[in-house]
Amino acid sequence: MQQHNSLSPQQQQKALEHEPGFNQLPQQTQQRMMQRLDRLNSMPEQKRDRVISRSEALEQMTPQQRGSVRNAMGQLGALPQDRRRQVARSFRELRNLPPDQRNSVLNSPEYRQQFSDEERGTLGNLLSVGPLLPPNR
Repeated sequence: MQQHNSLSPQQQQKALEHEPGFNQLPQQTQQRMMQRLDRLNSMPEQKRDRVISRSEALEQMTPQQRGSVRNAMGQLGALPQDRRRQVARSFRELRNLPPDQRNSVLNSPEYRQQFSDEERGTLGNLLSVGPLLPPNR
């Protein structure tokens, strides 16, 4: 995506259509990829850059690492929206702490009171895959 960033949306679509293997994908997958490209091009630049860097980080991971990230993100996505926001906010804060301090905070009485066991488990899983994710901007 970064190499095609300077192209117009139409040129990007043509470049995607000419990617090796694209035409061998099922029609539904091709359409989904084109829709993602359209969505990406309609985003504000800062958000688009964030999405691209996350996608590129995922591409560099092993299948096992990608699975761990998807599992942790799936756990986060399964939480009710208000709890998801709170867990995500805590993840961003804890992510910046040294690992030993993270564990102390995560297991502190305050966190035990603020978060359920499931939510703290989700936080722990997010923190375990955190080093694989691009840094916050």
